[in-house]
Amino acid sequence: MNDPLFLNHVCFDLDGTIIDSYNTIYKTTVKTLSILNIHDPLPENDFYKRIGHHFIDIFHEMNIPVTDFEEFIGIYKDHYFDFIDESKIFDGVIEIFEYLKRNNILVSLLTTKMQSQADNIIDHFNLRKYFSFVMGRRDGIANKPSGEPLQFICNGLNAKAGNTLMVGDTELDIRCGKNAGAKTCAALYGYRTKDAMEQENPDYSISTITELKNII
Repeated sequence: MNDPLFLNHVCFDLDGTIIDSYNTIYKTTVKTLSILNIHDPLPENDFYKRIGHHFIDIFHEMNIPVTDFEEFIGIYKDHYFDFIDESKIFDGVIEIFEYLKRNNILVSLLTTKMQSQADNIIDHFNLRKYFSFVMGRRDGIANKPSGEPLQFICNGLNAKAGNTLMVGDTELDIRCGKNAGAKTCAALYGYRTKDAMEQENPDYSISTITELKNII
């Protein structure tokens, strides 16, 4: 178990780590493609395994013919909250946020969603008070798995990457943490299999978010 003073900053991924949002993401994607008159099959299992990646990469890998990604994202954002009731906060999230707050540990969010969408989702679930920094996709800053966005957060919080724990449910999160020089924790309850996450060699793995108490 680590000394609580060693890790003084925890950065969380959003989808599959804090919010169980798959149904919202999938249904919004299907509706957006329909509006764009794209009716190619979108197999749920294949789509599920790619959550966390940029839509450009997802559609390329799945051979979905989206040619104007800016248009897609605009429509997607407009309709995301049509399905927000399909999302929920994972059990234990509030408990661990309160625990981190009591122990004066900085909490941040790093997601590949656009900044405005990340802000709207955090506010919708009344989580703003727990975060010292909310980081969505921003122009001029690389996305996960680059370590750049996590380093940007650390700089903004005056926190050292070496004293930071990156918690996420995909390979992008673990690689981002490693690339930034942070400790990493795989959330095995999210959108990847245990085997897939273990292949990334995270420093820690958790089956529920409250198990972070055993690390920090």
